[in-house]
Amino acid sequence: MSGSLVSAGLVPAGPVSFLDGVRLVDHHCHSVVAGPLDRPGFEALLTEGTAPAPGTSGFDSALGFSVRRWCAPALDLPAHTAPDDYLARRAELGPDEVTRRFLGGAGVGAVLVDHGLAPGTLLPPAALGAAAGASVGEVVRLEAVAEAVADAGVSAAEYGDALVEAVAVRTADGRHPVPVATKSVLAYRAGLDVDPTRPEADEVQKAADGWLRRRAATGEPLRDPVLLRHGLWAGIDTGLPLQLHTGFGDADEDLHRSNPALLVGLARLVEPLGVPLMLLHCYPYHREAAWLAQVFAVVHVDVGLAVPYVGPRAATVIGELLELAPYGKVLYSSDAFGLPELHLLGALRFRSALGGLLEHLCATDELAPADAERVATMIGTENAHRVYTRMPV
Repeated sequence: MSGSLVSAGLVPAGPVSFLDGVRLVDHHCHSVVAGPLDRPGFEALLTEGTAPAPGTSGFDSALGFSVRRWCAPALDLPAHTAPDDYLARRAELGPDEVTRRFLGGAGVGAVLVDHGLAPGTLLPPAALGAAAGASVGEVVRLEAVAEAVADAGVSAAEYGDALVEAVAVRTADGRHPVPVATKSVLAYRAGLDVDPTRPEADEVQKAADGWLRRRAATGEPLRDPVLLRHGLWAGIDTGLPLQLHTGFGDADEDLHRSNPALLVGLARLVEPLGVPLMLLHCYPYHREAAWLAQVFAVVHVDVGLAVPYVGPRAATVIGELLELAPYGKVLYSSDAFGLPELHLLGALRFRSALGGLLEHLCATDELAPADAERVATMIGTENAHRVYTRMPV
């Protein structure tokens, strides 16, 4: 995108227009598709579903219209350009240049990358960071580690200790990219309403016996609640922040079982340990997540995945999160996956939404301009630097 975000009209001018130059910390994202995409492949990445319904287009959505409005100028096209023209120009430039333009335009200083989802089709994290001009940290997906342990041929009796050791190795300091956090997709695999307590060793062995047999026979992903809990606690034991998917996602998830309020039992257990629990996305339960962030010192929140998807309504979602969430507990993330456009849109919409909210608070004398600037910097970068103690430089 040519010019600044202020001149583009997305970030409001005024006391908080300095957001235009803030190098954000994207504390949870994924990489982008390394190769070219045809129209069906592109549109499949504009939805949390598998593909648009027959006779419809992924471009006919808040996210799709945002791509045409805000991403087209980065490809030297007019705003609101037609989908076919947009995709033709994208193909003309090629994946490397498209990625460089969108990642470079996002204005992020650090990306914390979960590379445990479809890693074979995506750019390596180091290449993603290079395209963004950002430092890179790794978010270690616990379920991916567990499945690798299972595939290594351990016995049920060995599985529990082997998983703990594997998590410790994957999160050891000195690796590159530096491991900064662990992550669980418990919400997808079993739901957040599982027993949050640490399972006993005999429970783990019994559950592992069944799952290892099924995985050897059918390749079954890890869905056993006991083994998911075991992995969760292996992550907590590292002392690194634990990221947890909450709120909306794709069709593998039962949405009502992803409500972050279901994590209150886990928060009570982890609070004395001081291990940060990072609640990702949260929408449409972001008000529940905000309450958790207020009452538990270890809980931090974002609305990352929702921000690009809801388009111009992002300010409403962020505003509702900030009704209760302490400003020192809110972080920025894009949760971008597959399309480099999502990295740009996440950052643009975040700046627009937060900047507009703070501008309004200044205009109504609810905040002094200096406080508005401080809050924006806290949420955009400083909170992440405080919580992620291994933040890459």
